[in-house]
Order: sequence, then structure tokens, then C-alpha cells
Amino acid sequence: MTYNEIRKDSAICTYITQADESLAALGFTEHSFAHVTTAASRVEYILSTLGYDERKVELGKIAAYLHDIGNLVNRSEHSQSGAVMAFRILDNMEFPAEEIALITTAIGNHDEGTGVPVNAIAAALILADKSDVRRNRVRNQDISTFDIHDRVNYSVTKSELEIDPTQTYITLKLTVDPQYSSVMDYFEIFMERMILCRKAAARLGLHFKLTINGQGLI
Repeated sequence: MTYNEIRKDSAICTYITQADESLAALGFTEHSFAHVTTAASRVEYILSTLGYDERKVELGKIAAYLHDIGNLVNRSEHSQSGAVMAFRILDNMEFPAEEIALITTAIGNHDEGTGVPVNAIAAALILADKSDVRRNRVRNQDISTFDIHDRVNYSVTKSELEIDPTQTYITLKLTVDPQYSSVMDYFEIFMERMILCRKAAARLGLHFKLTINGQGLI
């Protein structure tokens, strides 16, 4: 079973759609197909660049695609409920136990509240998920009513994740429009995420760096 086959599964598409609709009702940013495919692409980039085998990369992409389905149940502890849902889905698809274990472990550990980069796939998923900050994830179209999360996400006009040629650093490069949000706003809501990214990078043998408008901050 491949990542592309997982993407075509109608039940999984339904779960992702409903999970995102639930978050929309709660006022959260976009967590639908744009987000999970971006996360999968970044997981692929990280693991491929670091030389992991093709199947491990494929499992990482599957974990990224499924990582937010727990929001279907509730936003609270969605990583754990998502892992349980993924377990059932993958078991029914007759994935080998070893692969189910890797995928569900990564999903269950991707959130900053309780997550730990316990293996390479979990670490790559954390970095891919937390680096997806961008303007078009904001649903609210009325700038005058933006809360801090809207402001910070809307201010980011470009987001890149880059591993240097020596494979020493992984850098999250953000281009931010300061008329909507300040650097302090970013750290106010994302500090815990950046700390988890640092731990995830270390799990992969890398150092995590953050630059905003070309200035190194971490």
C-alpha cells in the first residue's frame, strides 16, 4: 500500500474533510488537504535528504497525511485519537505490524502538548507539521477581527524548510509582513512548537534554526 493509494481512499478523505470542518467551526486555521499534503511533502524532503530508505519515506508521508484525522473526534488530544484511528484504518488495509507501529507512533507524538520525537518518522512529522505556517491557512477574511493566531499565520507570506548541504542544520525560513504581526507575536503562540522542533531536529542528528526576514532567531 502506497501514499498515493492512501490519498485515493474515500473513507480517509471523508475523515480529513470532517475533521477540518470541525476545526473550522471552532475557529482554527485550515487543517485539510492542503495542510496534510504540505506536511507529507516536507516529510519526504527531510527523510530523503537524510538518506532514509524509500519505504521509510513512504511511511513518513502516510503518517503525515493521516496525522490530523483525530480532530474528527475532538481537538483535545487529537494526536492520540488520530493514532488509534490510523491503527484501525491501516490494520484493515493489512499493513504489516511493523509499519503500523511506526506510523501510529509518529501520529501519536506529533503534537507539542505531549509529543516526543521517538523515532525518525515522528521527528520528521513534527518538523513538517510545525513549519506549515502560511497566509492561506487563515479562514477569517475580516482582518479587523483577527486574533493573534490569524495575525501570525496571515503575516507569513513564505515558509521554507531547508537542510544545509553538510546536513548539520535544518532551518525554518519565514518571510513575514510586519504590518500584521510582530516577531514577539510569533514566539508568544509558537514557542512550544519551536522547542519541539529543536528536539525533533536533534533526533535526526541536526540543529534547528529559525530565521524571520533573514534574521536568525534560534
